[in-house]
Amino acid sequence: MSYYIAKRTALPLDAAVSRVTEALRAEGFGVLTDIDVRATLKAKLGAEFPGYRILGACNPKIAHEALQLEDKLGVLLPCNVIVREAGGGECEIAAIDPVTSLERTGNAALVRYAEEVRARLERAVHAVTP
Repeated sequence: MSYYIAKRTALPLDAAVSRVTEALRAEGFGVLTDIDVRATLKAKLGAEFPGYRILGACNPKIAHEALQLEDKLGVLLPCNVIVREAGGGECEIAAIDPVTSLERTGNAALVRYAEEVRARLERAVHAVTP
């Protein structure tokens, strides 16, 4: 079992970030954080790195309900979605598989939330075309 959901696209990085952000919004997520890993590594270490963005996505309604069942669940939130330059003129969009990550809680009541979030993240990732 993989810990992520992924798809490649021929879109350039900024366009892929824009499209996945729109697709996440259509699935009820907001993007709480947008970390530009390339810029951070350049500024902090002087290191060169391909384009790589980490989007912290959250569906407030689902998060609220799940937090009521597991008060430390915030350590696994938000759901990270990456958009990275993958070479060959492609970008990869990948999202955490919440079913895999929430298994670690041992709280069976969270399964239905994790499955719903996974379905929404899968739709958002796969909605990005071309």
